Amino acid sequence: MMAHSSRRVSIVGGLGVFPAVRLSLPSRRLFAFLALQGEPVSRARAAGSLWPDMLESHSRANLRRATWQSPSDWIAADGDSLELHAEVDLTAARASATRAIGGGILSLDEITRLSQDLLPGWNEEWVLPHQDAFRLLRVQALEAACRTMAARGLFALATQAGTAALAAEPLRESAAAALIYAHLGEGNRYAAACRFRDFSRTLHDELGVHPDPGLTAAVVAAVGGISDTEQLPPSSLQRRFR
Repeated sequence: MMAHSSRRVSIVGGLGVFPAVRLSLPSRRLFAFLALQGEPVSRARAAGSLWPDMLESHSRANLRRATWQSPSDWIAADGDSLELHAEVDLTAARASATRAIGGGILSLDEITRLSQDLLPGWNEEWVLPHQDAFRLLRVQALEAACRTMAARGLFALATQAGTAALAAEPLRESAAAALIYAHLGEGNRYAAACRFRDFSRTLHDELGVHPDPGLTAAVVAAVGGISDTEQLPPSSLQRRFR
């Protein structure tokens, strides 16, 4: 994507343009569409995606109108292609997620960014596949970061990441286990017990099943039989949650 350091478009957590500029509704949709693509897009593809129920001539006319209404120089036209002339926060969010999945740690700002959905409230067909893919990516990244940072003793950040992962996917048992381990690792058995209780209720109410027996045993051992687990190192506790 052609980048411009003084111009930024955010689509994680909602559409934002910096510095702030006035956008018509067609321009907002065009900005969001181009920000999602991350590469030059043909006019035909843009028009067909944004106005799929119209004749091609009408959809192209709408695209021209949206382009004309956009602030000067924010959209670069190269022949038949259009490209957003700005930095997009999705690029940084994906880089953070990739690093976390690969075993890296996340800052609080990165955890906050990955705690948000892509263009929440937008339900158009050209948005939905991107939303689903990003939600899966961010949950996987947050869960991985929770485990990695807990193993390194960064429990405050680990619990933030684990809480965000579980909030995004309340039935994701691996995320619940990662968060419970992080609480146990920092010596917060009460928080671990509360998380386990809440997750157990959610799992039973939604699916009619109980948590994995290994997860249940680990919590019972830590909370109900403290003397058996107090001396276990974090790595031993972590293995019990896998």
